[in-house]
Amino acid sequence: MSDVSLSLPAELADEVIPILDFGHYLAGEDGALERLAGELRYAQENIGFYFAINHGVPQGLIDRAHVNLRRFFALPEEEKKKHKNYLPTKSTIYVSSTVNENTQPDLNEMIRFLRERPADHPGTQAGFSSHVVNHWPDEALLPGWQTEMLAYYGAMEALGYQMLPVYARALDLPADYFDGLFDDPAWTTRNQHYPPVAAEDNQFGIAPHRDHGFLTLLPVTEEPGLQIRATTGRWLPANKIDGAIIVNTGEFLNRWSNGRFMATATSCHTTARRSASSGFADPGSPVPTTSRTTPVCSTTMGGSPPAMSAPSMPRASCRSPTGQRTSSNREASGSRRSISRTSPSAIRRFTRPRRSA
Repeated sequence: MSDVSLSLPAELADEVIPILDFGHYLAGEDGALERLAGELRYAQENIGFYFAINHGVPQGLIDRAHVNLRRFFALPEEEKKKHKNYLPTKSTIYVSSTVNENTQPDLNEMIRFLRERPADHPGTQAGFSSHVVNHWPDEALLPGWQTEMLAYYGAMEALGYQMLPVYARALDLPADYFDGLFDDPAWTTRNQHYPPVAAEDNQFGIAPHRDHGFLTLLPVTEEPGLQIRATTGRWLPANKIDGAIIVNTGEFLNRWSNGRFMATATSCHTTARRSASSGFADPGSPVPTTSRTTPVCSTTMGGSPPAMSAPSMPRASCRSPTGQRTSSNREASGSRRSISRTSPSAIRRFTRPRRSA
């Protein structure tokens, strides 16, 4: 494990952002899992986030995803508003943040997509908010858009699965501990555009917040704006490392690990035009075809008494400037899952386990 402290501004030179190399582990080298798990354990217990390199997601897929987002957000406003899953700028205020008292609407526009499922999926039939049928852009307007975005989302999901044994061993659990808990993850993506506009006091591209899932994957980009709060309370610019993905713990994993892994706060300032795709996966709602339940905190910590409530998904919400609750930054309906967060020109993904009755 190395760090990028030298790439930070001089006044932040004492801060450290770890870099974890997944290449040896993904290549199946002997001992690589345990070495990487040890580095991840240190990063998540002491810093809360890290840069992943040699992660196996083709850079071409990431680059093409960003190109596609720019294609969509360049469409006329009336065309974008035809999508039920689209929200224009200044549509929501991130009111459930535990990091900042957010009072101004966020400056990003976004279109949201969920994990693609058939219309007869049990979760879709049951009406779960994380299992609705996606509304994709018209193929005639944006040729290849859906196919290319699904390929990107699939690669990020595959990486999430590959990371599960590392997280299990980092928590001193068997490598296969999470097997069966992510068979049908309920991930969500927030695909965003951050226009370079002036912000008012206490206004952001995306307001300060913590993620609410198991894991966030966020490919870095050239454009500035993303900030991550260090354990010292200082906000660090997320500097670009070619080909890297920022990995962050969400509040669900923080609870599931009994507070052992930290959920780090992020925000974004709109200093440059950015496009982003943020992914969030929830522990599934009870689906009739499932049978396994998510264990409580104490079972993940070698029998340690739970220091917090059992790990149901934290309720998160935001509201429109007029006071109406929305599902923009996070799901605020009767569902127990929460969808939140956005990042400057990056693509993030949560991977959360599935819950059953």
